[in-house]
Amino acid sequence: MSLESLFPTRVYSARLRPSGGGSLNDELLRECRQLRFDDDAGRRWSAASYPGGYTSYSSANKMHKVSPTFAELQRRLGPHVTKFAEALDLDLRGRPLEMTDCWVNIMPRGTDHGLHLHPASTLSGTYYVRTPSGCPGLKFEDPRVDRYMAAPPRRASAARENQPWVQMPVEEGCFLLFESWLRHAVPANRKRAERISISFNYSWF
Repeated sequence: MSLESLFPTRVYSARLRPSGGGSLNDELLRECRQLRFDDDAGRRWSAASYPGGYTSYSSANKMHKVSPTFAELQRRLGPHVTKFAEALDLDLRGRPLEMTDCWVNIMPRGTDHGLHLHPASTLSGTYYVRTPSGCPGLKFEDPRVDRYMAAPPRRASAARENQPWVQMPVEEGCFLLFESWLRHAVPANRKRAERISISFNYSWF
């Protein structure tokens, strides 16, 4: 007999190179906090659409184009994005992937982000600037979950690749990459310290 795994859902995780990584992360942390202070439009949008937290998603969402520090983050992410695209066997001949969006998320205690995906993008990801010990990771949904129909529930001991939800741990200085169609959510931060991250999209169009 044979048992094959078809149509895998892949998530890439890595840490930025340590050489200078600490100073880059410190500078990113400073700029994220400063942006929240300066971004009146983003704070207003967040009050209505990101309760309890702050995101520059609707206001300052191309930070890699306006900040040398964020541009350096983009540069360091580049080789990893290339490796991930190769692992996915994406045919990118004649049209490279480009970072199109890059924005800041600050989640104080009690702030969450519901299930969503990133339309009109190819690859997406998040770099973690500050992660309080014990804060939740990034929760991914099995893309087949709406087709389960009469499927029984999975055993509690099911292998991770057979579970309908998987929560990936997150850590300061690390990042995750995933295909933009993969739905994901951020559970509520239950820690007193803020969880700070930078999310981004790459597009082939």
